[in-house]
Amino acid sequence: MGTSEACLFEAEKKGEQLFTGLIREIAHVKSLAGSTLSIRAKHKAKLGDSIAINGACLTVVKVLPDGFSVELSPESQKLLAMENYKNEVHIEPAMMMGDRFEGHVVQGHVDTLGIIKEIKNNGNSYDVFIEVPQKYMAYIVPKGSITIDGVSLTVNDVNAAAFRLTIIPHTMKETLFKNYKKGSKVNVETDMFARYVSHILSHQKNAPLSWDDVDSISARY
Repeated sequence: MGTSEACLFEAEKKGEQLFTGLIREIAHVKSLAGSTLSIRAKHKAKLGDSIAINGACLTVVKVLPDGFSVELSPESQKLLAMENYKNEVHIEPAMMMGDRFEGHVVQGHVDTLGIIKEIKNNGNSYDVFIEVPQKYMAYIVPKGSITIDGVSLTVNDVNAAAFRLTIIPHTMKETLFKNYKKGSKVNVETDMFARYVSHILSHQKNAPLSWDDVDSISARY
């Protein structure tokens, strides 16, 4: 059993859910009434299923003829980039044992909101610069993984207050990235392994690992 499969096995034993950050469908929001978010989708959900919607792990509370409804508490609505829960949304059902593991290990726990500072069209790609609160920069590693509104991406560069992603035209066209502009807010989940390693480093007086080591560890998953 590989490391990724072991993570999934342990998560299922604990009742947790994991995702890969690979969007399975662009679904459509039917309504948001109070704490109930209703989605029209091709995916056939079952009651109690965990589904990441724009990167946030939510529970199916009702199955509809053309989709499903999930619970989106007022507290969650305060924490998430709700401007992106209109019209189209990214959805990814939780992984099951035996599923092919692609992308990277995603928990569906949004750490913070990011703000898009710039989108630069390079012709054959787009550079997207995203700013997050300073305390989360420690978990964002050059060439490491990050999840933006549920999309698994690779961090190119990190500076003091922001990081840069490079988006290929296909991803720009087929995801919510096509709707983003300067000032747009996005859900950000930092790399799980970077968070764990950062926590270990912060509790060691003479840390034996450098961020190059962290990058190497993260890249293995």
